[in-house]
Amino acid sequence: MKKLLSLVLVISMVFSFAACSSGNTEATNSTEPSSSAPAEKAGVPKEELKIGFIHISDPSDMGYTYNHDLGTWAMVEALGLREDQIINKYNIGEDEGCAAAIDELIEAGCQIIFATSFGHGDYMKEAAMAHPEIEFCHATGDLASKAGLSNFHNYFTSIYEARYLAGIAAGMKLKELGETKLGYVAAFECAEVVSGFTAFYLGAKSVLPEATMDVIYTNSWHDPIKEAQVAQTLIDGGCKVISQHSDSTAPATTAEANGVFQVGYNADMISAAPKASLISARSDWSKYLIFAVQCVMEGKPIPTDWCQGLSEGAVYLSPLNTDIAAPGTQEAIDEAAEKIKSGELHVFAGPLSGTGKNWGTEGSIEIKEGEWFEESKEQSAPYWYYIIDGVNVLSY
Repeated sequence: MKKLLSLVLVISMVFSFAACSSGNTEATNSTEPSSSAPAEKAGVPKEELKIGFIHISDPSDMGYTYNHDLGTWAMVEALGLREDQIINKYNIGEDEGCAAAIDELIEAGCQIIFATSFGHGDYMKEAAMAHPEIEFCHATGDLASKAGLSNFHNYFTSIYEARYLAGIAAGMKLKELGETKLGYVAAFECAEVVSGFTAFYLGAKSVLPEATMDVIYTNSWHDPIKEAQVAQTLIDGGCKVISQHSDSTAPATTAEANGVFQVGYNADMISAAPKASLISARSDWSKYLIFAVQCVMEGKPIPTDWCQGLSEGAVYLSPLNTDIAAPGTQEAIDEAAEKIKSGELHVFAGPLSGTGKNWGTEGSIEIKEGEWFEESKEQSAPYWYYIIDGVNVLSY
């Protein structure tokens, strides 16, 4: 299999231990206990388990936290746990409040703690260093492979695969409208976001090669007011289908109010905007939560990095809104999905080139015809952060 990474990426990944796109849940070198942790851990009886969660917002966002919370309760049901074994800390910022929330979960007796926003990572790492007897699992982060701690883990999904498929729905709708311009409400200038909107754009281009896309950053994971304002700016600029990496339904309702169309993220947004929302890319977080909690119950090591995608059911699409979708959309999505699963279709396939920033770190990449960039192979968190031709990042 061919792949191409920029020099910066190669250097940053050279000490990564776990290749996770295969969905392998066997222990690797990255899960060997460090000197700061015991070589073995006894399993925790199911009835004695306490599981903590730290979320940046709450399920009322109808977006990221809502979707992660669905995974929590699916895990509870699948493992036959009681609701009172779950301790949720909602609306925890990426600041010292996270450290306080972790301390409270430790005091409550949690044997495993999940934190779900990128900025929670440093606080989780510090807690893992101080408490080797507790497992700390951080979604979207990239610190675990460098930390050398057997009880600190990162997890994510190959959501870019679902983003690509959702982009097909957007491209088909643009084509039906006789339009070419997409818009994207983006959170931050970082790999997680850029990877997602690039995959979405490439999916749209696969059915509408002349498509272009305007992107505006909100610089917030969850800010419904700003998300609505940015969506309005994109629509005013001529975007006829918009999508998002933001945590609320504000882009969907703004699209509907303006008579344009929208592709969602994390939740089925058709109920919020039935005349605008075409489809949504989603993660099934229960896949990881079930696995990690089972490891704790059985005393097994948790891989340093974990990532699964379309083939494993860790990412998927909400039902297509057939009342407004372009004819042939479902068939086009199904065909592409099968090619992704079989390995015939690679989302970041060349020729592709671009430059970009990931939390301020700059880099460039060039992928030749017949080659591809294999996202989520070296670590669970995305590391594609390059802006390609046809994507226009605008100021707000």
